[in-house]
Amino acid sequence: AESTTALCARGKGILAADESPGTLGKRLKNTPELAHLENVEETRRSYREILVTSDTGASFSGMILHEETLKQETKAGGKRFVDCLQERGILPGIKVDTGLCPLSDASPDETQTKGLDTLAERCDVYREQGARFAKWRAALKVDQTAFPTEDCIQTNANQLARYAKICQEKGLVPIVEPEILITSDYDLARSKHVATAVLTECIKELKALQVDFKHCLLKPQMVMPGSDCPTQASPEEVAAATLDVFDATLPHELAGVFFLSGGLTEEQATVNLNTINRLAQERYQGSQPWKLSFS
Repeated sequence: AESTTALCARGKGILAADESPGTLGKRLKNTPELAHLENVEETRRSYREILVTSDTGASFSGMILHEETLKQETKAGGKRFVDCLQERGILPGIKVDTGLCPLSDASPDETQTKGLDTLAERCDVYREQGARFAKWRAALKVDQTAFPTEDCIQTNANQLARYAKICQEKGLVPIVEPEILITSDYDLARSKHVATAVLTECIKELKALQVDFKHCLLKPQMVMPGSDCPTQASPEEVAAATLDVFDATLPHELAGVFFLSGGLTEEQATVNLNTINRLAQERYQGSQPWKLSFS
């Protein structure tokens, strides 16, 4: 209960800093000032130390870490990164899925997520190492007609629910992330239809496993057209569509919604989030059911 309350603190969001070593290596290579650095654990540790020792507690309630980072310490003094975060009022979190794989032979272009077989044992270790919440990402490919398939929606919703139940049993607050990929040309109406179907199935599976919504967080995409759609939506249209879908699908007991921002510029994500919150204040007359923030 304390962890959920802390994560949903007013005016704060969650920072996703859970890039894999390979992804972080690409980031270093693509940053001119850092491109000369070798992608080895000490480089990554040093890079992460700057982040976890920075004064970011006023902005972030939680920080999602990669498994490698969760175990690391500062070079001087050997202080655990998780303790550095706790001192700044930031809860350490952990990415617990182990990546994507093809959904099936029948639908090889769609994905499911790996990692359930070892999750319970790993959660025990992560909790001992200082993690207080977790994240599991599903990725759903969308187009104007065929994707996602019903099988893809059901499989990923079931995996997300099983993950969430295991996390709660192991003392971690789960972030449920059914990411609707925006790298396509579908329109706003299609986005709304798919988001409704995906979230409806996720909530159904979470309820079936008796996941406690009061200690569960959702990390969805904002409801918006695909990035290649010729007709893009205004922040006001995104906000209205997003809240319409939430009203139709989300239980009021859900603790919080922390939007992902993949594929958006910082300005787009910020303006959209601000507009969603402003509309929510009007629509719910100051008593909106869920915290709405960023991650």
